[in-house]
Amino acid sequence: MLRTLTRAGAMAAALLTPVAAFAQEAAEAAAPVPNPGNNAWMMTATVLVMLMILPGLALFYGGLTRSKNMLSTMTQVGATASLAMIIWVMWGYSLAFGDTTYEGTLGLFVSGGSYFLAGTDASSTAATFTDEVISKYVFISFQMTFAAITAALILGATAERMKFNAVMLFVPIWLTIVYFPIAHMVWAGGGLLFEDGALDFAGGTVVHINAGVSGLALAYLLGKRRGYPAEPMPPHSLTLTMVGTGLLWVGWFGFNAGSALEADGSAGLAMINTFVATAAGALTWMVIERMAGHKGSALGFCSGVIAGLVAVTPAAGNSGPFGAILLGMLASAVCYFAVAKAKSKFGYDDSLDAFGIHGVGGIVGAIGTAVVYQPFLGGPGDGSTALGAQLGVQVFSVVVTIAWAGLGTLIAGGIVKALIGLRVSEETEVDGLDIGEHGERAYN
Repeated sequence: MLRTLTRAGAMAAALLTPVAAFAQEAAEAAAPVPNPGNNAWMMTATVLVMLMILPGLALFYGGLTRSKNMLSTMTQVGATASLAMIIWVMWGYSLAFGDTTYEGTLGLFVSGGSYFLAGTDASSTAATFTDEVISKYVFISFQMTFAAITAALILGATAERMKFNAVMLFVPIWLTIVYFPIAHMVWAGGGLLFEDGALDFAGGTVVHINAGVSGLALAYLLGKRRGYPAEPMPPHSLTLTMVGTGLLWVGWFGFNAGSALEADGSAGLAMINTFVATAAGALTWMVIERMAGHKGSALGFCSGVIAGLVAVTPAAGNSGPFGAILLGMLASAVCYFAVAKAKSKFGYDDSLDAFGIHGVGGIVGAIGTAVVYQPFLGGPGDGSTALGAQLGVQVFSVVVTIAWAGLGTLIAGGIVKALIGLRVSEETEVDGLDIGEHGERAYN
């Protein structure tokens, strides 16, 4: 009896062995499942970037304008972001990160195949920088907020004189021919600058140089504000600008640490760098003001905060903390010169210094990333790419971004100008865009 049972057990084991092997193979072949912790962090990071737009950027820009243009500035920021989100899910995501990779030259600039989010459902996943995955809808949402804030940042250069309907026509054209291709070139596999080895952790080229240069080009097409520079045009509420600055700094942790795509050590590195580079930028600006014979100002503090944030964006996960401090200090000093000296020397009307801080700070950060990435400064690089070689790659990425953004914006702005005009009437500009464009006032 015992022998029979033993034989039966052996036969059962022999039958189960192939089944177990098959089950193991099936488990290994199963699609990876998103880690709930990473998913939760990325959803949080996405909401933090949304906080940067509304109310952060809206209050920051709104406080810097004259009171008669407060609401129009905030409305343009909110409406631009909203329009960008709709465009993103229709064709923007597909052009930047779509599932179809084109062969040859076209694939260096755009992708396709995911229009209207075709093929995406709740079970779809997106790759990270490790073997982990996150939900694809979360990745799409995260990148959507980047497109939205980049378009909104441009409005700092054109504030107080651009028609609302012109903004609404400009945004979809600009996103299509400028933002989506640059995002693909830098961040998508097969993209021109991605394959070249450009380091841009969270958007030094894609967001800040892109928006700053585009703002400068659009300001050129618009012309100067009536009375600029002879007429004083001080910010009407530095209190609101300070509140907006704080919201931007808080939201920027989602922007930078979220770009790790996981709640891991790289996100932690980006987090501490976002603290210290920003603090260094804020203090440096105020020190320079004092050295120039002025008092350290609230506006200087806010400007230094943004300069530090902008500069550390491409370096957030590509630098050690002390490299980030140096980058924040350098960017603040260069941006101070651009805002206080270069703007008046060259005579362009960059209303709220979108180019002077985002464009210039982005250039400093993008090029400086090559330096702070190196291990001798405590960066995460392994030294396999020489400093000179990485500098060449970074400079090339900056030049490509400047050229693409500048030319693309001139084309997009020129189309809008020819179709409906860019600028409000002289009467509206005198009375204020709040009343002239929206029929309401910020303060009664």
